[in-house]
Amino acid sequence: MFLLYANVDPSVIEVPWDLRYWILHHFSITGNGVAIVVFVAALLCIVVPYLLGSINPAIILSKEFRHDDVRKHGSGNAGTTNMLRTYGKRLALYTFLLDLCKAALATLLGKFLLGADGGALAGFFVVFGHMFPIYYRFRGGKGVACMAMVMLVVDPLTFLFELAIFLIIVIGTRYVSLASVMSALIYPLILNAFAGPGPYVIMAISAAVFITFMHRENLKRLLENKESKLDLAQFRIRRKKKKAPEEAKQEDRHE
Repeated sequence: MFLLYANVDPSVIEVPWDLRYWILHHFSITGNGVAIVVFVAALLCIVVPYLLGSINPAIILSKEFRHDDVRKHGSGNAGTTNMLRTYGKRLALYTFLLDLCKAALATLLGKFLLGADGGALAGFFVVFGHMFPIYYRFRGGKGVACMAMVMLVVDPLTFLFELAIFLIIVIGTRYVSLASVMSALIYPLILNAFAGPGPYVIMAISAAVFITFMHRENLKRLLENKESKLDLAQFRIRRKKKKAPEEAKQEDRHE
């Protein structure tokens, strides 16, 4: 797809501003030079996001704060849900936010380097790197949080629809795995409806296939009615109990 620019005059390329576009115009590159610039930019959109995606916060945080490996517990997945069930809300929140940050950084880098094509490439490979990290013997997470941030960067309106679908399924069934797979499968259809066909739709289809594959054991347990449900009580805000008058007086005396 990217080498189609090889025989195109850069002055007539109609794309949003990106580094590729600037280089081709600034240095008046034509002919095979266009193909070389595009190839290098595409390679960066693959390699850098993959290496960035391979950095797994769940594994790092579990080893740093619990001297343990989250992959040894629960579902064996190095992601937010397993962190929540294994270590609690605080580390799960840190994991979630760091996954979002790396996905946003990778996708924005891709858009900067190669426009929509680069954003699609980078978005897929940051998710792929999260699933199969080179630093951890290709045992990573399932890519849901990363994919959510890619959705937000690509098209915020589509992301809101996807978030609504995800929350409805989670609240209705309490199965995070089911909500993740259904959201991933529906994403290409919604993206195509709102943003139209293009590289992002191809990326969405590819990511949906891999996310579904990574949830194969969850789907099997769902069919066997053995899948763990999310405990929504974990997210309730606990109110402090009012102290009895005698306890309050004793504290006042100590102060």
